[in-house]
Amino acid sequence: MRAEVDVKAQELAVASGLPWLGVHYFCTTRQGGGSAHTWASLNLGLHTGDDPELVAFNRQKLRSRLPGEPVWLRQVHGSDVFDADRGVVMTARGSEFISDLPSGELDARDACVANAGMPEAMAPEADAAITLQPENVLAIMTADCLPVVLASADGTALGVAHAGWRGLAQGVLENTLAALRQRRPDVNAWRAWVGPGINQAHFEVGDEVYQAFVAHDAASALYFVSKEGGRKWLADLPSLARHKLAKAGVSHIELSGECTYARPELYFSYRRDGVTGRLATLAWLSQ
Repeated sequence: MRAEVDVKAQELAVASGLPWLGVHYFCTTRQGGGSAHTWASLNLGLHTGDDPELVAFNRQKLRSRLPGEPVWLRQVHGSDVFDADRGVVMTARGSEFISDLPSGELDARDACVANAGMPEAMAPEADAAITLQPENVLAIMTADCLPVVLASADGTALGVAHAGWRGLAQGVLENTLAALRQRRPDVNAWRAWVGPGINQAHFEVGDEVYQAFVAHDAASALYFVSKEGGRKWLADLPSLARHKLAKAGVSHIELSGECTYARPELYFSYRRDGVTGRLATLAWLSQ
């Protein structure tokens, strides 16, 4: 199913999926901002080489349609999860999660400071975030990697994840769901939206990427098409994400069907352009 692209709301085009009980979520497009050249126009990434003042302008325009400051992350293509309610970064150790930061050392307000033009280094280092509180607006940035939104079916628990091939292989989706289940062990039904990202036709990878998945799950081979006698592969990231989510127990999964590489008028793509901007996926619980 192709994502709905809304161009009416405050002149900011966004992509989203089906409505969810108790949850608001969308992914920005590149349209409607103030940046120019390769970052035109709604670039939300401070680390891209764009003018920081223009990024701040773009972030403020985004902020105008949100109920609170976004909880930005310092993404590193890993699998750690930031608990925005408790201010801790959760790291998987076997089948358990441990806190990398003492409770209270870093809270959600610290993670929001970058929105006002402060250094991204102040944001927590993680590639996913969770919350049970309506005041926390979760945010991740992408430009080919998949943005994934996870929520309980009753709309009381929420997570977002930045899922490139490294994060997917390391278990960022499983970790996000595990962190949510740790907070809400009573919830049995979960749903997910996999937002705009690069599709299989444009995502050629080396054998090390194929092995990173297949070595741990032979069924992952279904989502790779061989090229050059197995030296290169076309990887289907959205289907790999859906496969992992289903194995982890997510019952309702929607793929946006949007390819960032193939739609330059709507999306930034690192694989296509190299120097480029960043999209943001935002999600929050209803009051």
